Amino acid sequence: MSYALEVIKITLNEKFIISLQGKSYVTYEGLLDLAHQKNLKSLEVEIIQFPNKENNMTAICSAKATTEEEIYIDVGDASPQSVNSNIAPHLIRMASTRAKARVLRDLTNIGMTAIEELSYNENISEPEEFYTPASEEPPTKRQLETIKKN
Repeated sequence: MSYALEVIKITLNEKFIISLQGKSYVTYEGLLDLAHQKNLKSLEVEIIQFPNKENNMTAICSAKATTEEEIYIDVGDASPQSVNSNIAPHLIRMASTRAKARVLRDLTNIGMTAIEELSYNENISEPEEFYTPASEEPPTKRQLETIKKN
């Protein structure tokens, strides 16, 4: 019996990698780019928990990513304690983004944490001081905006 093995090569552009305090993180944008290289067919989000006083204002979303052959499911959460004050009014959207980032990491086989998954650290007053690009190129304006939002 013989088997045909189809090798699909996907590549992550270095512009989608951000280095923070010596660790590398992938951007959601980069994960989405890779997912499309793997023929992402759909990316759906369901709200599992709406933020309210009883759950400490924690939003939880589930994301489902589908390709021709596979289905991946994961969850993401957001609370005022895990985001900066600019994002706090948008907990559902952040939980959705985090869920999608996690499911896309599974789909693309990226073990690197997505920058959007990081909890906000109140001790970092100027995030861009701590962010350095993983490559020689400086971060794009969009990457810096993403960092500031998280």
